[in-house]
Amino acid sequence: MEYKEKDDNGGTSVQPAYAPPAYAPDAGSDPEKAYRVDHTGTTMPGMNLNNRGEMEGGVKRSLKQRHMAMIAIGGAIGTGLFVGSGGALANGGPVGVWLAYCIMASMVFSMMVALGEMATLFPVAGAFTHYAARFVDPALGFAVGFNYWYSWAITTPTELVASAIVISYWDSKTNPAVYITVTMVLVWLVNFFGARAYGECEFWFSAIKVVTIVGLIILGLVLMCGGGPSHDAIGFRYWRNPGPFNQIAAGDGVIGGRWGQFLAFFSVFTQAAFSFIGTEIVATTLGEAQNPRRTVPRAIKRVFYRLVIFYVLGIFFISVLVPYTDSRLLDASGAGTAKASPFVIAIENAGIKGLPSVVNAVILVSAWSAGNSDVYAASRTLYALSLQGQAPRFFRYCLKNGLPIWCIVVTSLFGALAYLNTGGDAAVQAFNWLYNISAISGILAWWAILLSYLRFYYGLKRQGLSRDSHPYKAPFQPYLSWYGIISFTIIMLFNNFGVFLKGNWKASNFVASYITIPIFAVCWVGWKLLKRTKLVPLDQIDFVSGRRQLDEMEEMDKEIYAPETWYQRLSSYLF
Repeated sequence: MEYKEKDDNGGTSVQPAYAPPAYAPDAGSDPEKAYRVDHTGTTMPGMNLNNRGEMEGGVKRSLKQRHMAMIAIGGAIGTGLFVGSGGALANGGPVGVWLAYCIMASMVFSMMVALGEMATLFPVAGAFTHYAARFVDPALGFAVGFNYWYSWAITTPTELVASAIVISYWDSKTNPAVYITVTMVLVWLVNFFGARAYGECEFWFSAIKVVTIVGLIILGLVLMCGGGPSHDAIGFRYWRNPGPFNQIAAGDGVIGGRWGQFLAFFSVFTQAAFSFIGTEIVATTLGEAQNPRRTVPRAIKRVFYRLVIFYVLGIFFISVLVPYTDSRLLDASGAGTAKASPFVIAIENAGIKGLPSVVNAVILVSAWSAGNSDVYAASRTLYALSLQGQAPRFFRYCLKNGLPIWCIVVTSLFGALAYLNTGGDAAVQAFNWLYNISAISGILAWWAILLSYLRFYYGLKRQGLSRDSHPYKAPFQPYLSWYGIISFTIIMLFNNFGVFLKGNWKASNFVASYITIPIFAVCWVGWKLLKRTKLVPLDQIDFVSGRRQLDEMEEMDKEIYAPETWYQRLSSYLF
């Protein structure tokens, strides 16, 4: 196998693809001591790969292309879009919420295309934790991995609580702890049956969510144009009255004028970011994906369509159909039921009966689906940390079917935190802190992905390597990545700036909003001091190790899946 390299005259020369790596962590200057970095993310010496690119005793490549496709399309569609968008509309106003979601979609897109290029070249278990260690600093890899693991581990109980609250729409008498327990057991069962079971469940759950949101968007267009029972053409009525932007609250009043409108608009960015958390989750499946260099580029391409269709169009129609002053948004935003969903409010305003229960059922499916994904993503991240020597060795153990059993067991235990929500006010407050911490951790992961990509990009330039031969080439680089990383930095620093406004200060809210950043910094600096790691020099970044098996798999895939007709080639390019 070969790769292209730029020579001093600007041309290209062909080099062997498996030359000894210039740098490998813990290897010193002796390439013979360099640990093996293969595409399953292992850093263990002497581990062999079978003809499917699987490590002996490790996870199995059991996720098919259709699983990857639906996880990419529907993976991040959840209660944040169906319900949480109502709170964002109430805070920012119709134009404010739509602009914020559009800008956030562009930021998430910048992260996903960067992740896509690295992931297709090195589709490893742990993905961006591996990239942070490989392209930046092993200490950053540990910080990202630990941050991402506990982010998803403590997000699991929030989805369990959401499921219980949704069920209370039909049954408000039963103790929520009962439904929390039932949902927890269902989430455990899906994950304990392995990646194949997770892939099948997510395939069907994602299909349900996609069909629902597409149907709601079509219905929104019909209602906007006056096709509802009342034949009232709403048009852009609510953009004019009560107006395009809300004013931000401060103490017992609001901040007026353009400044108050801008602050209200800016406050929506954090809520919008929370709705997009999980978009990157397809990367956690890389170690268990069949034909990763074929499936991953397609999954990344589908992300663009998902961002435009589901989020940009979905938010546009709720901004048109529901006034931001609607009391149901103000009283029920964040409640987690169909009553708080702006889609349902629009349907009720139009006089259509029977749909609230249908949408509520989809919200329940979304919460269950999110719980499954939370445990899956957290357990595979913990598995990758163990392979990299950054978590106890027993987490490497897998059953014969490739299930990292101890990673799932430990991660699943965090589901018990859901019972906090059934306690008193103090317990509920603690639960809300966990939710805020997990959300900011997700944004930190996006930031680290872009930092890793920029190092990846400049490392290639420093070593004179061409990106043209990569299976997927991220567009508009490095400008798009710089745009994303700067934007995410601003959001993290000002994610809850409202707490600093006069009359809004509350120490507990401040801690919940910003504690993630010092935790991340302590992990980074602590591991760096403990292991004496160093920043990987750009001219010594390893772009070779782990590519041979994937190059061979890619050549076989090209022969098997090569498009024969013009419409197959067009479909392959677009999707």
